[in-house]
Amino acid sequence: MKDYVIRFSVWERVEHAAVTVLFLVLAVTGLPQEFFWQSWARWLILVMGGIERVRWVHRGAGILFAVLVASHLAIALVQVSTRRVKPSLVPTRKDFRDAVTMMRYYLRLADEPPRFDRFDYRQKFEYWGMVIGSAAIIVTGFMLYFPVETARLLPGEVIPAALLLHGREGLLAFLVIIIWHLYNAHLSPDVFPFDPSIFTGKVSVERMEKEHGLEYDRLQAAEQLKRAEAAPAKSAPPAGTGSAKPGL
Repeated sequence: MKDYVIRFSVWERVEHAAVTVLFLVLAVTGLPQEFFWQSWARWLILVMGGIERVRWVHRGAGILFAVLVASHLAIALVQVSTRRVKPSLVPTRKDFRDAVTMMRYYLRLADEPPRFDRFDYRQKFEYWGMVIGSAAIIVTGFMLYFPVETARLLPGEVIPAALLLHGREGLLAFLVIIIWHLYNAHLSPDVFPFDPSIFTGKVSVERMEKEHGLEYDRLQAAEQLKRAEAAPAKSAPPAGTGSAKPGL
């Protein structure tokens, strides 16, 4: 019996790797532009070849990131609409109850933590925060990339507003990834020092049962049903061994 469960598909792993690389490129080239008056920002810009090169790399990575986000949302919409996958990342009432129960558990007011399905309320919060934040960054990024065209359609005041929103949202995303995501995914006591599941696609059965008990129960039930359907019917006699006598 396998001691692990395949939790992430090959495409999900590739998608995560692409997001990681593009995020790092955008952060390294974007934050120095946001804090250009700082000495460390000027040093980074010079090391990377000057402001013009930094801007072009940032724009190129931004366009690739926009394509990746659009493809992710399109694929997810098709899969959900065709019922190939369940909308497991959509928040439900249970998530709010789980958050309260988890807080009670941390305060030792509840004996056991809540049991989660494929994604818990923290993962859903992080996912939708990234989706909404990415949309804001992408829209404002294209507004700054095409300021003349934007000013023809919208009041000119939106350009500096877009610049401010783009920079602040980028900084917020960087802090969320460094503080929230990095801790939960790799530095928390349950997974320290490293959680390779998003890279290998595998998660141990023990951890699956502990962190995603409802999904584990569902997978177990489906596996048992599959085995029952595949097992030969013991009561049915082999073909050609019937007890009926041939007619005279």
